[in-house]
Amino acid sequence: MLELLLFGRRSITNSLNIYVKTNTGRTLSVNLEPKWDIKNVKEILAPQLGLQPYEVKIIFAGKELSDATTIEECDLGQQSILHAVQVRARPAKQRKKSMHSMVPEEEATSEEVPSKPLCETLLDVQFQNEEKVQGPETVREHERVHFFVHCSQCNKLCKGKLRVRCSLCKGGAFTVHRDPECWDDVLKCRRIRGHCESYEIACVDNKNDGDPPFAEFYFKCAEHVSGGEKDFAAPLNLVKMNTKGVPCLACTDISEIVLVFPCASKHVTCLDCFLQYCRSRLLERQFMPHPDVGYTLSCPAGCENSFIEEIHHFKLLIREEYDRYQHFATEEYVLQAGGVLCPQPGCGMGLLVDPDCKKVTCQNGCGYVFCRNCLQGYHLGDCLPDSVNDGDPSSCEYSVDPNRAAEARWDEASNVAIKVLTKPCPKCRTATERDGGCMHMVCTRSGCGFEWCWICQTEWTRDCMGAHWFG
Repeated sequence: MLELLLFGRRSITNSLNIYVKTNTGRTLSVNLEPKWDIKNVKEILAPQLGLQPYEVKIIFAGKELSDATTIEECDLGQQSILHAVQVRARPAKQRKKSMHSMVPEEEATSEEVPSKPLCETLLDVQFQNEEKVQGPETVREHERVHFFVHCSQCNKLCKGKLRVRCSLCKGGAFTVHRDPECWDDVLKCRRIRGHCESYEIACVDNKNDGDPPFAEFYFKCAEHVSGGEKDFAAPLNLVKMNTKGVPCLACTDISEIVLVFPCASKHVTCLDCFLQYCRSRLLERQFMPHPDVGYTLSCPAGCENSFIEEIHHFKLLIREEYDRYQHFATEEYVLQAGGVLCPQPGCGMGLLVDPDCKKVTCQNGCGYVFCRNCLQGYHLGDCLPDSVNDGDPSSCEYSVDPNRAAEARWDEASNVAIKVLTKPCPKCRTATERDGGCMHMVCTRSGCGFEWCWICQTEWTRDCMGAHWFG
Protein backbone atom coordinates (compact mmCIF):
# COMPACT_ATOMS: atom_id res chain seq x y z
CA MET A 1 0.00 0.00 0.00
CA LEU A 2 1.29 3.43 -0.93
CA GLU A 3 0.75 6.14 1.67
CA LEU A 4 1.27 9.90 1.28
CA LEU A 5 2.81 11.76 4.22
CA LEU A 6 1.91 15.41 4.84
CA PHE A 7 4.26 17.64 6.77
CA GLY A 8 2.05 20.23 8.43
CA ARG A 9 3.83 23.52 8.65
CA ARG A 10 7.05 22.30 7.12
CA SER A 11 7.37 24.17 3.81
CA ILE A 12 8.76 22.52 0.69
CA THR A 13 10.15 24.67 -2.09
CA ASN A 14 12.17 22.32 -4.30
CA SER A 15 11.09 18.89 -3.21
CA LEU A 16 12.01 15.39 -4.33
CA ASN A 17 9.29 12.78 -4.43
CA ILE A 18 10.84 9.78 -2.65
CA TYR A 19 9.50 6.34 -1.80
CA VAL A 20 10.35 4.95 1.63
CA LYS A 21 10.09 1.19 2.10
CA THR A 22 9.83 -0.31 5.57
CA ASN A 23 10.66 -3.81 6.76
CA THR A 24 6.98 -4.25 7.62
CA GLY A 25 5.98 -4.16 3.96
CA ARG A 26 4.69 -0.57 3.83
CA THR A 27 5.70 1.91 1.14
CA LEU A 28 5.44 5.61 1.96
CA SER A 29 5.53 8.41 -0.61
CA VAL A 30 7.21 11.51 0.83
CA ASN A 31 8.31 14.88 -0.50
CA LEU A 32 11.72 15.85 0.86
CA GLU A 33 13.59 19.14 0.68
CA PRO A 34 17.18 18.59 -0.55
CA LYS A 35 18.55 20.71 2.32
CA TRP A 36 16.93 18.55 5.00
CA ASP A 37 19.07 16.05 6.87
CA ILE A 38 18.35 12.44 7.81
CA LYS A 39 17.40 13.49 11.33
CA ASN A 40 14.50 15.47 9.83
CA VAL A 41 13.46 12.43 7.79
CA LYS A 42 13.43 10.23 10.90
CA GLU A 43 11.28 12.76 12.75
CA ILE A 44 8.77 12.63 9.91
CA LEU A 45 8.71 8.86 9.50
CA ALA A 46 8.89 7.69 13.14
CA PRO A 47 5.29 8.61 14.11
CA GLN A 48 3.99 6.79 11.04
CA LEU A 49 5.86 3.68 12.12
CA GLY A 50 4.90 3.90 15.81
CA LEU A 51 8.52 4.46 16.80
CA GLN A 52 10.74 7.15 18.24
CA PRO A 53 13.17 8.86 15.83
CA TYR A 54 16.18 7.23 17.53
CA GLU A 55 14.60 3.81 16.87
CA VAL A 56 14.66 4.33 13.09
CA LYS A 57 17.61 3.94 10.78
CA ILE A 58 17.64 4.98 7.14
CA ILE A 59 19.48 2.78 4.62
CA PHE A 60 20.40 3.85 1.12
CA ALA A 61 22.86 2.42 -1.44
CA GLY A 62 24.53 0.05 1.00
CA LYS A 63 24.96 2.47 3.90
CA GLU A 64 23.09 3.36 7.08
CA LEU A 65 22.89 7.14 6.79
CA SER A 66 24.02 9.34 9.67
CA ASP A 67 21.68 11.96 11.08
CA ALA A 68 23.88 14.78 9.76
CA THR A 69 23.74 13.55 6.15
CA THR A 70 21.65 15.82 3.95
CA ILE A 71 19.31 14.65 1.21
CA GLU A 72 21.32 16.38 -1.50
CA GLU A 73 24.45 14.46 -0.44
CA CYS A 74 22.67 11.19 -1.24
CA ASP A 75 22.49 11.94 -4.96
CA LEU A 76 18.81 10.99 -5.01
CA GLY A 77 16.63 11.37 -8.07
CA GLN A 78 12.88 11.66 -8.37
CA GLN A 79 11.13 8.50 -7.12
CA SER A 80 14.29 7.03 -5.62
CA ILE A 81 13.87 4.55 -2.77
CA LEU A 82 15.03 4.84 0.85
CA HIS A 83 14.68 2.03 3.36
CA ALA A 84 13.47 2.73 6.90
CA VAL A 85 13.96 -0.08 9.44
CA GLN A 86 13.71 -0.38 13.18
CA VAL A 87 16.95 -0.39 15.12
CA ARG A 88 17.34 -3.72 16.85
CA ALA A 89 20.12 -5.47 18.70
CA ARG A 90 21.40 -8.57 17.02
CA PRO A 91 21.89 -11.81 18.97
CA ALA A 92 25.17 -12.08 20.90
CA LYS A 93 26.17 -15.22 18.98
CA GLN A 94 25.77 -13.40 15.68
CA ARG A 95 27.71 -10.35 16.89
CA LYS A 96 30.54 -12.58 17.99
CA LYS A 97 30.59 -14.33 14.61
CA SER A 98 30.59 -10.98 12.81
CA MET A 99 33.59 -9.80 14.78
CA HIS A 100 35.72 -12.91 14.29
CA SER A 101 35.00 -15.79 11.95
CA MET A 102 32.99 -14.29 9.11
CA VAL A 103 34.84 -11.23 7.85
CA PRO A 104 38.00 -9.27 8.57
CA GLU A 105 37.83 -6.96 11.58
CA GLU A 106 37.82 -3.79 9.49
CA GLU A 107 34.77 -5.10 7.60
CA ALA A 108 32.83 -6.36 10.59
CA THR A 109 32.86 -3.06 12.47
CA SER A 110 32.05 -0.73 9.58
CA GLU A 111 28.38 -1.68 9.38
CA GLU A 112 27.71 -0.61 12.97
CA VAL A 113 28.59 3.05 12.34
CA PRO A 114 26.19 5.29 10.37
CA SER A 115 27.93 7.21 7.60
CA LYS A 116 27.44 9.18 4.44
CA PRO A 117 26.03 7.35 1.36
CA LEU A 118 28.18 5.23 -0.91
CA CYS A 119 28.41 7.96 -3.55
CA GLU A 120 30.19 10.17 -0.97
CA THR A 121 32.48 7.57 0.65
CA LEU A 122 33.49 5.56 -2.42
CA LEU A 123 36.87 6.39 -3.93
CA ASP A 124 36.93 6.64 -7.69
CA VAL A 125 37.59 3.07 -8.84
CA GLN A 126 38.99 4.29 -12.15
CA PHE A 127 42.30 4.78 -10.31
CA GLN A 128 44.56 1.88 -9.40
CA ASN A 129 45.10 1.21 -5.70
CA GLU A 130 48.73 2.37 -5.86
CA GLU A 131 47.60 5.67 -7.41
CA LYS A 132 45.16 6.25 -4.58
CA VAL A 133 47.91 5.79 -2.00
CA GLN A 134 50.93 7.30 -3.72
CA GLY A 135 49.33 9.69 -6.19
CA PRO A 136 49.57 13.48 -6.01
CA GLU A 137 47.04 15.73 -4.34
CA THR A 138 45.43 16.38 -7.73
CA VAL A 139 44.17 12.79 -7.74
CA ARG A 140 42.29 13.38 -4.50
CA GLU A 141 40.44 16.28 -6.07
CA HIS A 142 38.67 13.73 -8.29
CA GLU A 143 37.81 11.50 -5.35
CA ARG A 144 34.07 11.66 -6.02
CA VAL A 145 33.28 8.64 -8.11
CA HIS A 146 32.06 8.76 -11.72
CA PHE A 147 30.28 5.92 -13.46
CA PHE A 148 29.04 5.59 -17.02
CA VAL A 149 26.32 3.26 -18.26
CA HIS A 150 24.42 2.48 -21.41
CA CYS A 151 20.77 3.13 -20.66
CA SER A 152 18.28 1.23 -22.82
CA GLN A 153 15.56 3.76 -21.97
CA CYS A 154 17.65 6.80 -22.93
CA ASN A 155 19.38 4.74 -25.66
CA LYS A 156 22.72 6.47 -25.13
CA LEU A 157 25.75 6.83 -22.92
CA CYS A 158 24.63 8.22 -19.56
CA LYS A 159 26.05 8.96 -16.17
CA GLY A 160 25.30 6.12 -13.79
CA LYS A 161 24.62 5.51 -10.12
CA LEU A 162 25.96 2.55 -8.16
CA ARG A 163 23.41 0.69 -6.04
CA VAL A 164 23.60 -2.44 -3.91
CA ARG A 165 21.20 -5.11 -2.69
CA CYS A 166 21.28 -8.46 -0.92
CA SER A 167 22.41 -11.23 -3.26
CA LEU A 168 19.92 -13.67 -1.68
CA CYS A 169 16.63 -11.81 -1.21
CA LYS A 170 17.43 -8.92 -3.61
CA GLY A 171 16.27 -6.45 -0.97
CA GLY A 172 17.71 -2.96 -0.81
CA ALA A 173 17.77 -2.73 3.01
CA PHE A 174 21.35 -3.90 2.97
CA THR A 175 24.58 -2.41 4.35
CA VAL A 176 28.02 -3.37 3.05
CA HIS A 177 30.88 -4.29 5.37
CA ARG A 178 33.31 -2.28 3.26
CA ASP A 179 33.34 -0.07 0.18
CA PRO A 180 34.40 -1.60 -3.15
CA GLU A 181 37.98 -0.71 -4.02
CA CYS A 182 38.18 -1.82 -7.66
CA TRP A 183 35.97 -2.81 -10.57
CA ASP A 184 36.29 -6.50 -9.70
CA ASP A 185 34.61 -5.78 -6.36
CA VAL A 186 31.67 -4.30 -8.25
CA LEU A 187 31.36 -6.53 -11.32
CA LYS A 188 32.24 -9.93 -9.87
CA CYS A 189 30.12 -11.97 -7.49
CA ARG A 190 30.91 -12.94 -3.89
CA ARG A 191 33.47 -10.23 -3.20
CA ILE A 192 31.96 -8.16 -0.39
CA ARG A 193 29.68 -9.31 2.40
CA GLY A 194 27.12 -7.21 4.20
CA HIS A 195 24.18 -7.15 6.58
CA CYS A 196 20.62 -7.64 5.34
CA GLU A 197 17.68 -6.59 7.52
CA SER A 198 16.00 -9.94 6.82
CA TYR A 199 19.20 -11.68 7.90
CA GLU A 200 17.70 -13.45 10.91
CA ILE A 201 14.85 -14.77 8.77
CA ALA A 202 16.34 -16.03 5.52
CA CYS A 203 19.43 -14.21 4.28
CA VAL A 204 22.16 -16.51 5.56
CA ASP A 205 24.92 -18.06 3.46
CA ASN A 206 24.26 -21.70 4.30
CA LYS A 207 27.22 -22.78 2.19
CA ASN A 208 29.59 -21.11 4.65
CA ASP A 209 28.22 -21.98 8.09
CA GLY A 210 25.69 -19.18 8.23
CA ASP A 211 27.95 -16.32 7.19
CA PRO A 212 26.32 -13.00 6.18
CA PRO A 213 25.13 -12.70 2.57
CA PHE A 214 27.19 -11.16 -0.18
CA ALA A 215 26.46 -7.77 -1.71
CA GLU A 216 25.15 -7.57 -5.27
CA PHE A 217 26.07 -4.31 -6.98
CA TYR A 218 24.14 -2.93 -9.94
CA PHE A 219 23.81 0.34 -11.81
CA LYS A 220 21.01 2.75 -12.62
CA CYS A 221 20.84 5.61 -15.08
CA ALA A 222 21.18 9.02 -13.45
CA GLU A 223 19.49 10.90 -16.28
CA HIS A 224 15.88 9.75 -16.04
CA VAL A 225 13.32 9.19 -13.27
CA SER A 226 14.06 6.06 -11.26
CA GLY A 227 12.11 2.96 -12.21
CA GLY A 228 12.43 1.39 -8.77
CA GLU A 229 14.78 -1.30 -7.51
CA LYS A 230 14.36 -3.29 -10.74
CA ASP A 231 15.65 -0.41 -12.83
CA PHE A 232 18.96 -1.42 -14.42
CA ALA A 233 21.58 0.00 -16.77
CA ALA A 234 24.61 -1.79 -18.21
CA PRO A 235 27.89 -0.55 -16.69
CA LEU A 236 30.60 0.61 -19.09
CA ASN A 237 33.64 0.15 -16.88
CA LEU A 238 36.13 1.15 -19.57
CA VAL A 239 34.57 4.58 -20.09
CA LYS A 240 36.08 7.11 -17.69
CA MET A 241 36.54 10.79 -16.99
CA ASN A 242 39.87 11.84 -18.48
CA THR A 243 41.17 13.31 -15.24
CA LYS A 244 44.78 12.75 -16.32
CA GLY A 245 44.44 14.61 -19.62
CA VAL A 246 45.72 11.68 -21.72
CA PRO A 247 45.51 12.23 -25.51
CA CYS A 248 43.67 9.81 -27.78
CA LEU A 249 45.99 7.23 -29.36
CA ALA A 250 44.30 7.82 -32.77
CA CYS A 251 43.51 11.52 -33.15
CA THR A 252 45.73 12.81 -30.27
CA ASP A 253 42.93 15.08 -29.03
CA ILE A 254 42.37 15.35 -25.27
CA SER A 255 38.71 14.60 -24.53
CA GLU A 256 36.76 14.91 -21.30
CA ILE A 257 35.38 11.36 -21.52
CA VAL A 258 37.52 8.53 -22.87
CA LEU A 259 37.67 4.76 -23.14
CA VAL A 260 40.66 3.00 -21.57
CA PHE A 261 41.49 -0.39 -23.10
CA PRO A 262 42.13 -3.21 -20.62
CA CYS A 263 45.73 -3.75 -21.73
CA ALA A 264 48.88 -3.42 -19.64
CA SER A 265 49.61 -0.02 -21.20
CA LYS A 266 46.04 1.26 -20.60
CA HIS A 267 45.82 2.85 -24.04
CA VAL A 268 43.30 5.68 -24.22
CA THR A 269 40.96 6.59 -27.07
CA CYS A 270 38.25 9.20 -27.37
CA LEU A 271 34.75 7.86 -27.89
CA ASP A 272 34.53 9.09 -31.49
CA CYS A 273 37.67 7.19 -32.45
CA PHE A 274 36.49 4.13 -30.53
CA LEU A 275 33.27 4.10 -32.53
CA GLN A 276 35.20 4.53 -35.76
CA TYR A 277 37.43 1.62 -34.74
CA CYS A 278 34.36 -0.54 -34.08
CA ARG A 279 32.72 0.42 -37.39
CA SER A 280 35.82 -0.33 -39.46
CA ARG A 281 36.28 -3.73 -37.81
CA LEU A 282 32.58 -4.46 -38.21
CA LEU A 283 32.62 -3.70 -41.93
CA GLU A 284 35.64 -5.97 -42.36
CA ARG A 285 34.20 -8.62 -40.01
CA GLN A 286 37.34 -8.37 -37.92
CA PHE A 287 35.66 -8.78 -34.52
CA MET A 288 37.08 -11.86 -32.81
CA PRO A 289 35.16 -14.66 -31.07
CA HIS A 290 36.48 -15.20 -27.54
CA PRO A 291 35.52 -18.40 -25.66
CA ASP A 292 34.74 -16.55 -22.43
CA VAL A 293 33.79 -13.06 -23.58
CA GLY A 294 32.02 -13.51 -26.91
CA TYR A 295 32.33 -11.48 -30.10
CA THR A 296 34.68 -8.66 -29.16
CA LEU A 297 37.69 -6.48 -29.98
CA SER A 298 41.11 -6.02 -28.45
CA CYS A 299 43.30 -2.95 -28.11
CA PRO A 300 44.02 -1.51 -31.60
CA ALA A 301 47.69 -1.21 -30.66
CA GLY A 302 47.92 -5.01 -30.72
CA CYS A 303 48.42 -5.49 -26.98
CA GLU A 304 48.05 -8.98 -25.54
CA ASN A 305 45.23 -9.86 -23.15
CA SER A 306 43.32 -6.71 -24.04
CA PHE A 307 39.90 -8.03 -25.06
CA ILE A 308 36.89 -5.90 -24.12
CA GLU A 309 35.01 -8.17 -21.70
CA GLU A 310 31.85 -6.10 -21.25
CA ILE A 311 30.27 -6.24 -24.71
CA HIS A 312 27.70 -3.59 -23.76
CA HIS A 313 30.41 -1.10 -24.80
CA PHE A 314 29.45 -1.91 -28.40
CA LYS A 315 25.96 -0.57 -27.74
CA LEU A 316 27.49 2.86 -28.23
CA LEU A 317 27.14 2.09 -31.95
CA ILE A 318 23.93 3.21 -33.63
CA ARG A 319 21.04 0.74 -33.66
CA GLU A 320 21.62 -0.57 -37.20
CA GLU A 321 25.32 -1.14 -36.53
CA TYR A 322 24.66 -2.90 -33.24
CA ASP A 323 22.06 -5.13 -34.93
CA ARG A 324 24.68 -6.06 -37.52
CA TYR A 325 27.16 -6.76 -34.72
CA GLN A 326 24.68 -9.13 -33.07
CA HIS A 327 23.97 -10.81 -36.41
CA PHE A 328 27.67 -11.40 -37.06
CA ALA A 329 28.17 -12.58 -33.47
CA THR A 330 25.38 -15.14 -33.89
CA GLU A 331 26.91 -16.36 -37.14
CA GLU A 332 30.31 -16.74 -35.49
CA TYR A 333 28.77 -18.66 -32.60
CA VAL A 334 27.08 -21.08 -35.02
CA LEU A 335 30.26 -21.61 -37.00
CA GLN A 336 32.37 -22.07 -33.86
CA ALA A 337 29.86 -24.67 -32.66
CA GLY A 338 30.27 -26.66 -35.88
CA GLY A 339 27.09 -25.41 -37.53
CA VAL A 340 26.43 -23.90 -40.96
CA LEU A 341 24.72 -20.80 -42.30
CA CYS A 342 21.97 -21.00 -44.88
CA PRO A 343 23.56 -19.84 -48.18
CA GLN A 344 20.29 -18.58 -49.64
CA PRO A 345 20.55 -14.81 -50.36
CA GLY A 346 18.56 -12.81 -47.81
CA CYS A 347 18.45 -15.64 -45.27
CA GLY A 348 21.69 -16.61 -43.49
CA MET A 349 19.89 -18.62 -40.79
CA GLY A 350 22.29 -20.36 -38.39
CA LEU A 351 21.77 -24.12 -38.33
CA LEU A 352 23.26 -26.66 -35.92
CA VAL A 353 23.33 -30.07 -37.60
CA ASP A 354 25.00 -33.43 -36.98
CA PRO A 355 28.61 -33.64 -38.19
CA ASP A 356 27.86 -36.45 -40.65
CA CYS A 357 24.73 -34.81 -42.06
CA LYS A 358 25.13 -33.78 -45.71
CA LYS A 359 21.56 -32.73 -46.55
CA VAL A 360 20.62 -29.59 -44.63
CA THR A 361 17.16 -28.01 -44.54
CA CYS A 362 16.81 -24.39 -43.40
CA GLN A 363 14.19 -25.03 -40.75
CA ASN A 364 12.41 -22.01 -39.25
CA GLY A 365 13.96 -19.99 -42.05
CA CYS A 366 13.52 -19.95 -45.82
CA GLY A 367 13.20 -23.74 -46.15
CA TYR A 368 16.11 -24.00 -48.58
CA VAL A 369 17.62 -27.50 -48.87
CA PHE A 370 21.34 -27.51 -49.58
CA CYS A 371 24.50 -29.57 -49.47
CA ARG A 372 26.57 -28.96 -46.35
CA ASN A 373 29.88 -29.47 -48.17
CA CYS A 374 29.50 -27.14 -51.17
CA LEU A 375 26.60 -24.98 -49.88
CA GLN A 376 24.80 -25.44 -53.20
CA GLY A 377 21.32 -26.88 -53.65
CA TYR A 378 21.16 -30.47 -52.43
CA HIS A 379 22.37 -32.96 -55.02
CA LEU A 380 23.26 -36.59 -55.51
CA GLY A 381 26.84 -37.70 -55.99
CA ASP A 382 30.02 -35.73 -55.42
CA CYS A 383 30.17 -31.95 -55.18
CA LEU A 384 31.36 -30.07 -58.23
CA PRO A 385 34.43 -27.80 -57.91
CA ASP A 386 33.70 -24.12 -57.47
CA SER A 387 34.50 -22.58 -60.82
CA VAL A 388 34.64 -19.12 -59.29
CA ASN A 389 37.77 -20.04 -57.33
CA ASP A 390 39.48 -21.93 -60.17
CA GLY A 391 42.87 -20.69 -61.26
CA ASP A 392 45.83 -19.25 -59.47
CA PRO A 393 45.12 -15.76 -58.14
CA SER A 394 48.81 -15.09 -57.90
CA SER A 395 49.07 -15.25 -61.69
CA CYS A 396 47.26 -11.91 -62.07
CA GLU A 397 49.41 -9.22 -63.62
CA TYR A 398 48.00 -6.52 -61.37
CA SER A 399 46.50 -6.29 -57.90
CA VAL A 400 42.75 -6.15 -57.46
CA ASP A 401 40.98 -4.99 -54.32
CA PRO A 402 38.64 -7.94 -53.52
CA ASN A 403 35.99 -5.61 -52.04
CA ARG A 404 35.89 -3.49 -55.19
CA ALA A 405 35.94 -6.59 -57.36
CA ALA A 406 32.85 -7.87 -55.57
CA GLU A 407 31.03 -4.64 -56.46
CA ALA A 408 32.18 -4.67 -60.10
CA ARG A 409 30.51 -7.87 -61.29
CA TRP A 410 28.16 -7.08 -64.14
CA ASP A 411 25.96 -10.17 -63.79
CA GLU A 412 25.86 -10.33 -59.99
CA ALA A 413 22.25 -9.15 -59.77
CA SER A 414 21.13 -11.81 -62.24
CA ASN A 415 23.03 -14.52 -60.39
CA VAL A 416 21.36 -13.61 -57.12
CA ALA A 417 17.91 -13.65 -58.73
CA ILE A 418 18.55 -17.11 -60.19
CA LYS A 419 19.67 -18.45 -56.82
CA VAL A 420 16.63 -17.09 -55.02
CA LEU A 421 13.96 -18.13 -57.56
CA THR A 422 15.30 -21.53 -58.65
CA LYS A 423 16.45 -24.85 -57.25
CA PRO A 424 19.05 -27.13 -58.87
CA CYS A 425 18.19 -30.52 -60.28
CA PRO A 426 19.62 -32.96 -57.69
CA LYS A 427 21.23 -34.97 -60.49
CA CYS A 428 22.64 -32.54 -63.04
CA ARG A 429 22.42 -29.27 -61.01
CA THR A 430 20.55 -27.40 -63.73
CA ALA A 431 18.78 -24.38 -62.24
CA THR A 432 15.03 -25.06 -62.36
CA GLU A 433 12.20 -22.61 -61.76
CA ARG A 434 8.74 -23.80 -60.69
CA ASP A 435 5.91 -21.62 -61.99
CA GLY A 436 2.97 -23.53 -60.55
CA GLY A 437 1.39 -26.97 -60.49
CA CYS A 438 2.46 -29.90 -58.33
CA MET A 439 5.75 -30.60 -56.57
CA HIS A 440 6.69 -33.38 -59.02
CA MET A 441 9.54 -31.97 -61.11
CA VAL A 442 11.04 -33.48 -64.29
CA CYS A 443 14.40 -32.10 -65.41
CA THR A 444 14.13 -30.78 -68.97
CA ARG A 445 17.85 -30.82 -69.66
CA SER A 446 18.73 -33.07 -72.60
CA GLY A 447 19.98 -36.45 -71.42
CA CYS A 448 18.85 -35.99 -67.81
CA GLY A 449 15.07 -36.27 -67.31
CA PHE A 450 15.51 -36.86 -63.56
CA GLU A 451 12.22 -36.89 -61.60
CA TRP A 452 12.53 -35.14 -58.26
CA CYS A 453 10.57 -33.46 -55.46
CA TRP A 454 10.61 -29.65 -55.30
CA ILE A 455 10.33 -29.68 -51.50
CA CYS A 456 12.65 -32.57 -50.58
CA GLN A 457 15.08 -31.98 -53.45
CA THR A 458 15.51 -35.75 -53.74
CA GLU A 459 14.20 -38.40 -56.12
CA TRP A 460 10.38 -38.41 -56.43
CA THR A 461 8.83 -41.20 -54.33
CA ARG A 462 5.39 -42.38 -53.19
CA ASP A 463 6.11 -40.71 -49.85
CA CYS A 464 6.43 -37.36 -51.62
CA MET A 465 3.24 -38.08 -53.54
CA GLY A 466 1.31 -38.77 -50.34
CA ALA A 467 2.81 -35.99 -48.20
CA HIS A 468 3.00 -32.95 -50.44
CA TRP A 469 2.16 -33.68 -54.03
CA PHE A 470 0.31 -30.39 -54.31
CA GLY A 471 2.06 -28.47 -51.52
